[in-house]
Amino acid sequence: MAQIQAEFYSCSMKARRNLISIWLFCAAMLQALTIGAQPVTQVAGGGAHSLFLKSDGSLWAMGYNSSGQLGDGSYNKTNWPEQIVASNVTAIAAGGFFSMTSMAEAGQSLFLKSDGSLWAMGNTQYGQLGDSTYYQTNLPEQIVASNVTAIAAGTYHSLFLKSDGSLWAMGDNYYGQLGDGTTDGDYYETNLPEQIVTSNVTAIAAGYGHSLFLKSDGSLWAMGLNWDGQLGDGTYNQTNLPEQIVASNVTAIAAGNMHSLFLKSDGSLWAMGYNNYGQLGDSTRNSTNRPEQIVASNVTAIAAGSLHSLFLKTDGSLWVMGFNHEGQLGDGERGFNTNQPEQIVTGNVTAIAAGFEHSLFVKSDGSLWGMGWNQYGQLGDGNYKSGNGVIRPEQILAAYNQIAGQLMGGTNMQLSFVGVANANYALDRSSSLSPPNWIPQATNAAGSFGALVFTNTPDATTNNYWRIRSVP
Repeated sequence: MAQIQAEFYSCSMKARRNLISIWLFCAAMLQALTIGAQPVTQVAGGGAHSLFLKSDGSLWAMGYNSSGQLGDGSYNKTNWPEQIVASNVTAIAAGGFFSMTSMAEAGQSLFLKSDGSLWAMGNTQYGQLGDSTYYQTNLPEQIVASNVTAIAAGTYHSLFLKSDGSLWAMGDNYYGQLGDGTTDGDYYETNLPEQIVTSNVTAIAAGYGHSLFLKSDGSLWAMGLNWDGQLGDGTYNQTNLPEQIVASNVTAIAAGNMHSLFLKSDGSLWAMGYNNYGQLGDSTRNSTNRPEQIVASNVTAIAAGSLHSLFLKTDGSLWVMGFNHEGQLGDGERGFNTNQPEQIVTGNVTAIAAGFEHSLFVKSDGSLWGMGWNQYGQLGDGNYKSGNGVIRPEQILAAYNQIAGQLMGGTNMQLSFVGVANANYALDRSSSLSPPNWIPQATNAAGSFGALVFTNTPDATTNNYWRIRSVP
């Protein structure tokens, strides 16, 4: 393995402690930079696990794994991202949130490949993987061979679309969330995909016990549980057949535990359902069974967690509302909920995801950030924090060709990088870059999925610069 000579990439974190300026630089062999440090493009949050895609089509996962929902062949949780599939993944969905008591039961992951095939792993107690069994699996298995274009994962049910615009569903149907006109006899479920709508469906979302979808004419449709008005039909009655909620101009949808969000073509944000924690963002804590406008314009993306909500605006700013027990809103507080939107990041956010009590987002530089509940390592920051979530956004993976740095307790600095699996890397430190005087600090081997961590203590009397380089 050839060693690259000094070729530096400025890293995104610059911090101050005791008036010492701390900068990070990295150098690594080209293979590590092109394979290990691709930008993050998509994120998905489940109950206590997370998924993300990189620009090379690789699928990565972290967090709880008791049902095999990470798909790594084990049932062991991990607090670092690990690569599950090396390439050709185009879309992801993580399900199984909303209930602490059923966390061990509920946890499934879905993904699509570039050939249109649908793959799944994790819990299928209610048939939600659609593999004709009720046995969980800890490795990805192919469910549909081709022509799948979109996926959604709820707590115990899953949805997908085909290229002909047809909607398919599998899993728990106790509340009619599959929309097939039945509750499937005594078992209330199906472990094989069944077609619900034959054509013209363009988008899907799955919550705890309800489902949403859009048609090509911009109409919004819903089915399933409606205890808190999450279907938005003006009643509190569940339905086992799709019903039209909005006639036109809907462009995006998101389903939470007992609440729903949608966007219209004018950029307005609308919400309905459970609102005891302010997750609708209407400045009240009153639930509603009809859609109400929350933001008048400029909203571009939405995500619904168990009891919190996220959205993006056209300027790339990130906004949040709702439950904040574990810091999932990222506003520096814990336990203080908000019933109206508050801005967390001012710009450059491109993708968002909400899990049970954690949140993820991606910036325009391809960096991955997270906040909230981290008991099972679902943030992927190398920690397990029980009852003490991360209350401000923290960088999980740095931008392209960069290493991530995090100030730890005391005087320590934690440096992380994703390189080539099992390869050796050295950490060097310099007190100057004019010229650099690199002093070796440590040599570590990257893990089986390329994750690498160093801990170093800054020198209080000098400037501090670091680099990570491959070791022959």
